[in-house]
Amino acid sequence: MVMDARSGQIYQEENADARVHPASLTKMMTLYIVFEAVEHGELSLDQEVTISANAAKEPPSKLGLSAGQKIKLRYLVRAAAVKSANDAATALGEAVSGSESAFAERMNRTAKLLGMTRTTFKNAHGLTREGHLSTARDMTNLGRHLFYDFPEYYNLFSRLTADAGVRQVGHSNARFLSNYAGADGIKTGYTSAAGWNLVASAQRGNERIITTVMGGRSSAARNAKVAELMDFGFRKAPSNVAVNKPARPPYMGRGTSATNEMLLAGAASKTIRMNLTVAASPIPQPRPGRAPEIAPEQEEILVAMSSDILVAVQAAQAQVAAEAAAANAQAAASAAAQLAQAQEAAKAQAIEEALENTTTARITSISPTPRPERIELAAVQQITAETGTQVAAIDPSGPEVVTRMSTSGGREWGIKIGTYNTQFAAEKELLTVALREMNTLSGALRKVTRGNRGWEANFVGLTQESADLACRKLVARGSDCAQFGPS
Repeated sequence: MVMDARSGQIYQEENADARVHPASLTKMMTLYIVFEAVEHGELSLDQEVTISANAAKEPPSKLGLSAGQKIKLRYLVRAAAVKSANDAATALGEAVSGSESAFAERMNRTAKLLGMTRTTFKNAHGLTREGHLSTARDMTNLGRHLFYDFPEYYNLFSRLTADAGVRQVGHSNARFLSNYAGADGIKTGYTSAAGWNLVASAQRGNERIITTVMGGRSSAARNAKVAELMDFGFRKAPSNVAVNKPARPPYMGRGTSATNEMLLAGAASKTIRMNLTVAASPIPQPRPGRAPEIAPEQEEILVAMSSDILVAVQAAQAQVAAEAAAANAQAAASAAAQLAQAQEAAKAQAIEEALENTTTARITSISPTPRPERIELAAVQQITAETGTQVAAIDPSGPEVVTRMSTSGGREWGIKIGTYNTQFAAEKELLTVALREMNTLSGALRKVTRGNRGWEANFVGLTQESADLACRKLVARGSDCAQFGPS
């Protein structure tokens, strides 16, 4: 998903509502709730937290805390935000709610208030657990809320290193933060079940883009895809647009319940609490400030407001469901269209996955399927829309294949990605690049011609803009690329 953070406008999405494992993207919600708890006086950044045996036994990535150890809350926050430490995240959840299970309930309650309709949390760190699922749309919206709801803490996500009390820790996404201009957060995530995930935010001038990629095959492939989508977002985003901050959800922390209380923001930025139903009379926790008294006529207004809010929420839920259904239909159509190409290129795809997944994959020896020594080329006939001139059939015995392209639609441009000793090598490289750059080279034709120096691998049938974009992406990956246009 690619979003303009200022307006919330979506510039691109694909399978954005598919429920998948979020991995450590979960820690965005953990930190959101911790920031909320500190803001409302439930916790203090300087209070000491005693590490439980449950938190200490969490697997890496971790800070290495021991059961019974005391550490300030601020150091746990830094470790969770920068290093993505699992023991720190669990300790934070227990500090807020007393237990990891109680904290998960609060996470889910907060997620619903934030409009994360397809997210379910089971723990504070994001390690794989059945039913612990989210979507690219929900995580993108959560990242946007972190930026606007807690700007005083957002700088944590851009620190390459941080003091975590017991030691200095490095950022889990230092490479992307260092290499992509304007990047300043937000959160990475990886498990074998989730793949390589990243919610990233970057600012250039007045423009800020948030991009989410989930299920990457390697950290390098994920970062490259995020950079590609970020570039797309910055090209689409206007320089000046009205900032439409997301609505801050009502506070539902310690001592409050979504079923027996409703919190409304007053004109003086104070909190008005209205009891709708009372099943018991719990002793309230000490809170800063005091809620103003509600007159009978004000109470009637608030009840009317609650009805309007309920109607608005139901309408929003219906809209989200419709958008999700449309997105799923679009994803199904896209998958069907790509099936034939995926089957034809199964071997090249296996090679590509082995090359890119440098972190977790092991490159194995793949024996190519025997190919014919010579590929017979079918005669090509093409009648251009402008002139109606017929191109004669091409003699397959000739040394070079030349296709006269139509100028219709401006797709007269092409790119050359290299010259190879054999026709087979050129075709294989074209197939590999086509798979890797499927979005950019969609609709392009693969073409091999024989020149003085060998077999040239070309993509043709591109517009000047798509040819330029494809070349820039290939050069960024370290590949050769030369752009050519109509003669």
